[in-house]
Amino acid sequence: MQTNSDGYRSPCGDFCREGREIIWFVEILMLIKPIHQKIFEKAKPYLRTRKNLIHTKIALGYALELLKREKGQEDVVIPAVLLHDVGWKMIPAHLHLTAFGPNPSNPELAKVHEVEGARIARIILEELHYPPEKTKEICRIIRGHDSRKRPISQSDRIVKDADKLTRYSRKGMAISSDWFHIPRRIHLDFLEEQIGRWFFLAMARNLARAEMDRREKEGKGTLTPALLSDDTNTRRRSSQIGGR
Repeated sequence: MQTNSDGYRSPCGDFCREGREIIWFVEILMLIKPIHQKIFEKAKPYLRTRKNLIHTKIALGYALELLKREKGQEDVVIPAVLLHDVGWKMIPAHLHLTAFGPNPSNPELAKVHEVEGARIARIILEELHYPPEKTKEICRIIRGHDSRKRPISQSDRIVKDADKLTRYSRKGMAISSDWFHIPRRIHLDFLEEQIGRWFFLAMARNLARAEMDRREKEGKGTLTPALLSDDTNTRRRSSQIGGR
């Protein structure tokens, strides 16, 4: 993990650039509890769409980093991060990019993925005999992780900020560029503008700025398709326009 001048570390750093993604994620998994590893294993089939495996791995890294300094419930935050996007599996892949972005034609599908995600999360957590009160809060967080504007708890703040931080990672930005076909400069300027709007936690804003510094230093080169690889069978949808 890299450290910036303020002492904040990027949980993703240069793992894409160094070709260490698999090693990096194994290391991340070793930091979470066995029960949370079991949750992830049950979530994986639902995450094999829309590049959500990549997204979830990166979000987990940011969540762990935020939990080091912010007062959140680890046993709520980690499962909520691992399960927050499982609902996209219930929506046909060809409709994903119509659900979000600058001009979504089916914006209601974004809410569907939250509702379905909460339903699937409850099934997974109950199968693993997860504590009922924590299951209830996890499902409530998932049901509004995108649409709810005001967080319901500190754990919700951490989940929301970890989710948004993925967009500032090198691989997260590559995925967005693939979806949106946005010129790099415009993309960077947009992300910069959102730092004060998207994030609830000061630490998350600092992490976002640190990632922005890294993206700026990487120059104006095009992010290669290799950075977009996933262990899914999802095809590139370069002809579609959308965003999240």
